[in-house]
Amino acid sequence: MPETLNLNYYYGNEADQYSFYRIPKILLTDRRYKGVSLEAKVLYGLLLDRMGLSARNGWLDDNGRVFLYFTQEEVMTMLDCGKDKATKLFRELEGIGLVERKKQGQGHPARIYVKNFILEPEPAAPVQTAENQPSRPLDSAAVKTAEKPQSARRKTSGQECGISAPNNTDINKTEKSDTDLSITPPAPSAVSSPAGKRTPRRMGLDEMESYRELILENIDYDILLERNP
Repeated sequence: MPETLNLNYYYGNEADQYSFYRIPKILLTDRRYKGVSLEAKVLYGLLLDRMGLSARNGWLDDNGRVFLYFTQEEVMTMLDCGKDKATKLFRELEGIGLVERKKQGQGHPARIYVKNFILEPEPAAPVQTAENQPSRPLDSAAVKTAEKPQSARRKTSGQECGISAPNNTDINKTEKSDTDLSITPPAPSAVSSPAGKRTPRRMGLDEMESYRELILENIDYDILLERNP
């Protein structure tokens, strides 16, 4: 465990007078950089700092791209690691595309190009609607359920059935309408009472109406005779 150091506090803007290695925030927040180890991200910050120095010194290739030199020995010293670890970190940055190394040959150190860490925004996920949702095949149970009728179908007669069902006319008691009435109405028939006395039969409505019309006709006839003797 390292020894605890006796350090002072920062006051005011004292922190701005020092130099820092910068690690882009996107390397820690974007999910596409989640697979990169923290040590490799620190190495990328070291390379970014060296690239600024190379740009000020005019280290540009024929295409105007900034390059730098950063040996494995420097990585081993800065990160306090072995050669295998330094080699692994370089390969990790190359695999994700943050660094590109080109060998110079004849014992010269490799030329290193630090790539821009800015990424294009990820496309938004499409909104699922009823139109773009993929249709799913129905299973056998759903098909059987869909084939069953949900309500009783109405029975309809075909066009060849020209005769409709007749109305029940037995309820209409048409036999009560007596249209063959004479001028002199028939005498009401007598009905025997329980005591043996014969009482007049009560007339029906049709008979009463016929009698009323007959009386009115007789009254009109008598008035006509009085005016024309």
